[in-house]
Amino acid sequence: MTQLDLVTGAFSYSGEHIARRLLEAGHRLRTLTHHPDRPHPLRDEVDTWRYRFDDPAELARSLAGVTTLYNTYWVRFDHGASTYANAIESSRMLFAAARRAGVRRVVHLSITNPTLSSPLPYFRGKALVESGLAQSGSPYSIVRPTWLFGGERDVLVNNIAWILRRMPVFPVPGDGRYQVAPVHVDDLARLCVQAAGDEQDTVIDAAGPEQMSFAGVVSLVRRAVGSFAPIVPVPAQLMALAARGLGRLVSDVVLTRDEISGLTAGLLVSHEPPRGEIGFSEWLSAHADEVGRRYANELQRHFAGA
Repeated sequence: MTQLDLVTGAFSYSGEHIARRLLEAGHRLRTLTHHPDRPHPLRDEVDTWRYRFDDPAELARSLAGVTTLYNTYWVRFDHGASTYANAIESSRMLFAAARRAGVRRVVHLSITNPTLSSPLPYFRGKALVESGLAQSGSPYSIVRPTWLFGGERDVLVNNIAWILRRMPVFPVPGDGRYQVAPVHVDDLARLCVQAAGDEQDTVIDAAGPEQMSFAGVVSLVRRAVGSFAPIVPVPAQLMALAARGLGRLVSDVVLTRDEISGLTAGLLVSHEPPRGEIGFSEWLSAHADEVGRRYANELQRHFAGA
């Protein structure tokens, strides 16, 4: 029989791109999701199971027969019962279940520059999950993406474009000169599938071929969508207030204070040679007519009907 792999969140953003690549390679596919009844184009091609962090035996059963577990499970921010603390514990439970089920390898998506000493819960939490995986006893590969872009479910670049299309001014926190190295979601999926073939435990960064300032990214998007909104540097605290105000307008979490801190600290870059092949500026030119036409609402995607 063909190989069975499991991608957590195969109906979400990065998980969907990994899932499509595996299906194209002829693999059988299973997923774990909090929303097993939601419609999705891959629904008929993927064996769908619900996350059962409340039942370790059932969680292990969902991993039975799986060769590689591709783990994209995480939370972007605390929301109700969906918290960093719960995500860390649930991730450890998932790794333990994979070990009991005999999964041969775990490919885990993390983030660039996570540290256990980070003052930012997102980056510290990512480091704690990496540590839990290393202690689980399962062979593993950790892939650390920078800032993802591309695909139909792109959030950050899409919403930057959406704001530039509609607002008279675009604020950036600080001086905007801190660096980012955007990586296309298809490049990330390729690197994850390649990592499944590693023979040793590995940790790699997934960064795109172009590194630029955040203000430079916004300038490229502004030109692509034909906006004339001035790009205005503002203090990080004022940026957080502006993001909160816009969030109330669109009923979403636009940008958190911790995300602003991670961005301005230059954590969305890699100190390794870039492994991505799809350049941000070239991709943006090819998708200028479509990016930012509709707002991408994270709360609706992940919590509507939950």
